Order: sequence, then structure tokens, then C-alpha cells
Amino acid sequence: MSQPLRAVNFWSRRLHRWGAVFSAVPLLVVICTGLLLLLKKEFAWIQPREVRGSGGHPSVTFDQILAAASAADGPEITGWESIDRLEVRVGRGMTKVITKDRWEVQVDHSTGGVLSAAIRRSDLIESLHDGTWFHSAAKLWVFLPSGLIALGLWITGVYLWGLPYIMRSRRKPTRGEGAASPGA
Repeated sequence: MSQPLRAVNFWSRRLHRWGAVFSAVPLLVVICTGLLLLLKKEFAWIQPREVRGSGGHPSVTFDQILAAASAADGPEITGWESIDRLEVRVGRGMTKVITKDRWEVQVDHSTGGVLSAAIRRSDLIESLHDGTWFHSAAKLWVFLPSGLIALGLWITGVYLWGLPYIMRSRRKPTRGEGAASPGA
């Protein structure tokens, strides 16, 4: 093996080993929460199932939606300050009222009736996934470097995996090598 190839091999192994150590915990968090997020539509424990409304165009006002959500069993909604966001699902005939304390109330936006009220864990899982749950700076100073290290691990892993194949292909005799030439 040539000297430059040995140096690349040495640094690939060293970077691969230490990169795995430094990024292990953040990558474990990203992988586990990513798996949960892939399943969020499959399990109501992660995110409540969407219930279809009566259909049609939205005909209730936002204040009527707030009143319906405030009357729902479970969440404690005292006004607009309790609401994180509204998600209007025109095709499903309902509006999701998502509170700051992680409740989701689904309101039929034609009748104003409550379709469903349940805890929504997917937003918490997503904030763990991108690192913002820990601190706003964790996204850029912990999870981004861990992602870059993971990319480096992938590159060095592919290199270290492929190195034996590259070395074997260089050692194989080429076709006709070692055989007597026809005219000799």
C-alpha cells in the first residue's frame, strides 16, 4: 500500500472512530424520534387521528371555532393566548386547534361541533428530533455538527468498506498477463 493511501486509511479510521463517539447521543435521539415521526399517522398516541367533518366550505368563524374548542373536554383553553396554531383541513371538513399545552381539538368547520380532543405528542417528538427542545442553540451547535459527522461517518465507512475491494482489484493480474505471448 502506498504511503498516501496509508495516511488516508489511518485518518479515515481515526475520524470514523471518534466521530461515532462524539455524535452517538444526538444521533440516537434523531434516529429514535425519526422512527416515531414516521409512525405518527399510524398511532393515535403520537398524533390524534383526523376525523372527517361534515364537509363543505368552512362556514364558522374563528371565534366560533375557539368557543367550540374551549368547550371540549380535556384542554384548558382560556382564549387565543392558549392557542399555538390552527390548521384548516378543507378536504377533511375540519379545523385543528392546537394548544400551547399540546392538545389538539378537531372542530367541524361547517357545523362548529367538536369532532375530537386528544393530546398531541408529535410536536414534542419533533422538537426533540431537531434539538430545539433542549435549547434553541442546540439545533445549530449540537445537532447540525452531529449530522455533518454522520455524513463523514458514512463517507469514511463506505471508503473503509470498499478499500479491500479496491486493493484486490489492483493486485489481480490483467487479462493475458503472465501468459506467454503468441509470437514468442
